[in-house]
Amino acid sequence: MNILLLHAHPVETSFNAALHRLILERLTAKGHVVDDCDLYAEDFDPRLSRQERLDYHDPDRSIEHVRPYVDRLRAADALVLCYPVWNYGYPAILKGFFDRVFLPGVSFRIVDGRVEGALHNITKVAAVTSYGGTRWRAVLIGDPPRRLVKRLLWGTVKPGAQVEYLAHYDMNRSTDASRKRFMDKVSSAMDRF
Repeated sequence: MNILLLHAHPVETSFNAALHRLILERLTAKGHVVDDCDLYAEDFDPRLSRQERLDYHDPDRSIEHVRPYVDRLRAADALVLCYPVWNYGYPAILKGFFDRVFLPGVSFRIVDGRVEGALHNITKVAAVTSYGGTRWRAVLIGDPPRRLVKRLLWGTVKPGAQVEYLAHYDMNRSTDASRKRFMDKVSSAMDRF
């Protein structure tokens, strides 16, 4: 399977970077072809320019601004996201990737005023993330990151696609043991992917 792995963390010594390395290692060991897209390492510009916004609803023009990333997304059979939750959302660089690459004609179509998913080449999605706060705290505000993956992203990929969300909550009080348990869980999930 061709997998696009999107990683969004600026610090190579972080727990999230360790998760990224683990995901890449496990998927590769299972024989998958992994396109490792480390947004910080690639110096991805998350800013949607004025011209990109003006071209947004013209698929021929809008895609040209980010064609290499659109091509990588279209070549994938599966998508794996690895990122921390910051301020109850995606890191800005990952949000910018969605804003700039998940375009009309790429991730969705507008048909008779209705939005329809268009990334039908993507048959599996997994998100691996960490939160500073507890699961309970995230639930109190509706856990927007989980909903963005499990509902919104799910709505853009192939209907019926498998979507898995793996989160390590309460990083502010995590321990070596809690991080190891989570890495074991991620390792098992990637082995089954």
